[in-house]
Amino acid sequence: MSSEQVFAFILAVTEIGKEYEVVNMVKEIASEIGVEARVFVVYGEYDVVIEIVSDSLRKIDKIVTMIRALEGILRTVTLISAE
Repeated sequence: MSSEQVFAFILAVTEIGKEYEVVNMVKEIASEIGVEARVFVVYGEYDVVIEIVSDSLRKIDKIVTMIRALEGILRTVTLISAE
């Protein structure tokens, strides 16, 4: 098994007033899947920025798919990198 880490940066646009609900839901999902997540409410073109650190691309795929389906999410952009 490799010790490589996979990173995902998700930029999300939410419904107005749903930013903090999305933050809490993302933290819960990350805990369930077993990945590290840092989630920030930001101002500008995007409303929430999510940094995910995982030991597998499969877990990244799962959490990105779940985040995109959350109530309150309108649009996302995902960037993936490996170390």
